[in-house]
Amino acid sequence: MRAASEQKPKRSFAARALIGAWLSLLIVLAAASGYVLMSAPPAAEQASESELAMPVPDGDSGTDQAVQSPAPMEPAATPEQGTEAAPEQPAAPESEATPEAAPDSTAEIAPAEAPPVESAGAEGQAAPPAEPAEAPQQAALPEAGANEPPAGVALPPVDESAPWRRNSQAFADSDTRPRIAVVLTGLGLSSAATEAAIKQLPAGVTLSFTPYARRLNEWIALARASGHEVMLDLPMEPTSYPNDDPGPQALLTALSARQNLERLDWTLSRGSGFVGVAAVMGSRFAASTEDLGPVLEELKARGLMYLDNRASDDSAAGAMAAKIGLPVAVNDRALDRAQASRVAIDARLVQLENVAAAEGFAVAIGQPYPVTIERLREWSKDLDARGFALAPITAIANRQKQHQLAGGG
Repeated sequence: MRAASEQKPKRSFAARALIGAWLSLLIVLAAASGYVLMSAPPAAEQASESELAMPVPDGDSGTDQAVQSPAPMEPAATPEQGTEAAPEQPAAPESEATPEAAPDSTAEIAPAEAPPVESAGAEGQAAPPAEPAEAPQQAALPEAGANEPPAGVALPPVDESAPWRRNSQAFADSDTRPRIAVVLTGLGLSSAATEAAIKQLPAGVTLSFTPYARRLNEWIALARASGHEVMLDLPMEPTSYPNDDPGPQALLTALSARQNLERLDWTLSRGSGFVGVAAVMGSRFAASTEDLGPVLEELKARGLMYLDNRASDDSAAGAMAAKIGLPVAVNDRALDRAQASRVAIDARLVQLENVAAAEGFAVAIGQPYPVTIERLREWSKDLDARGFALAPITAIANRQKQHQLAGGG
């Protein structure tokens, strides 16, 4: 009996030990299971952002669908790999470059020529700067009626439908004061210079635009809206050609009459609303009656006016135009050809007034230099008080003295 009672505790202890072992095993398994569960989130955090951001495609059923990572993208080809880069957009023209450029334009050309100051004579290099010793004295104003057409020069019958009349600006023909016409040539290549001339100069100043300008019709419209009469530059061959090149559409003595008329047609077709053309360079071409004749005849047929810059003392343009009845004006002074300075330009303007006072009419040609625009603006402010009328170029047509139209001084 005693032996049996001693065996019970032993079995009870063994059972407890076995239960304890099983419990330990369960604890170990639980701990192991907990370790796996705790290790899963860090593994998920290592997934790529692109995989986590990919949307799950919709399906016909509500079951989950596998999400595949996108295929890796190939890097964009670089110019070194043979792929052309996207072309840059061209910059909008400001200006016209000049000579804006080349011209605000189809080709680059040399700056527009104008005659030497004293005699409006041949082209050439600008004279070295030299301040005049003293300004010329102003001549006494002529008596009333001095601005009547000169003897021997008959005004052509006025056709109000002709472009030189239709596009002209109003001017009182009854005005008996000496008339001064100022024409600025070479406009349209520089946007800044062109805009300054249109906005800062009085309406009586005539503006002439190069046919090579890109925004030609836009500039013409702005000028006319501001009250200016408008002309087109007519580039012609100088004696210094080809060293001085008037441009790809210039009139040349080496071309036939037909070829020059084709170039004239190109120039005239570039714009509208102008009263005529202003000669640019041309010391050789304007001296050739054989080459110039067909051009003047064509201008007359088209109802246009011609401004002779008197690039040479041999120019026959004024006399030829007056003879065939083509409305014409002839340059008396180049304001800034020899020297573009305040003192020089002011002196030329005084000379211009002297011509107008003596003859009744005077014409000057200038370039759109800032100093020229500034001096013209100041000069014109009290021109009326000095007894002169600033007139558009059409108000001078065929009214200059015979010796002026013939090229004399």
